[in-house]
Amino acid sequence: MKRPTSRMRLYSKDGNRLYLNQHERECFLQVAQQQEPHIKLLCLVLFYSGCRLSEALNLRMQDIQLHEGLLSIQSLKKRNDDHVREVPVPKSLLQDIQSHCHHCSAHETLWHRHRSTAWRQIKQVMKQANITGLQASPKGLRHSFGVTCMLFNISLSLVQKWMGHADLKTTAIYSQAVGEEERQMAQRLWQRDTESSTS
Repeated sequence: MKRPTSRMRLYSKDGNRLYLNQHERECFLQVAQQQEPHIKLLCLVLFYSGCRLSEALNLRMQDIQLHEGLLSIQSLKKRNDDHVREVPVPKSLLQDIQSHCHHCSAHETLWHRHRSTAWRQIKQVMKQANITGLQASPKGLRHSFGVTCMLFNISLSLVQKWMGHADLKTTAIYSQAVGEEERQMAQRLWQRDTESSTS
């Protein structure tokens, strides 16, 4: 009998946030830029693509499409014909990867490290960026990518493709995060209430 999959959440059962907010993303990016090249590039791939840590560690030189500005990411949770997705990332990142990993063959993985080691390295970068809590993890970084896409009004179907979700309902969870439009609406509401109380 197939076990039911756990529902993705942006908050833990105790109400703790599970994704990096925009300020934390900025801090993470700033600290990541100061790391040694192999850690820096791994951080940036996770930051700009929203891929899973295991998917990033599975990337090979042949997965870089420099001229198109794309990463071909194998969705390790899928085993059908749609198991590879193309995700746009900054060309400068792809150039840096090619420059640093020029010794790698086409089929060789870019990062020669165990998942647990890479996980600790990402956590260390989070610590240096003063990001603490349940969100301070590679998964929290992935969730923040989805939330950021919602803040910039990227369509759900495109975010689903980029993140490799099998079900659009999973992607829709990210729309629950409070975005700029909601804050503006709330500010108008507060302003109206303030004006009413002073008249």
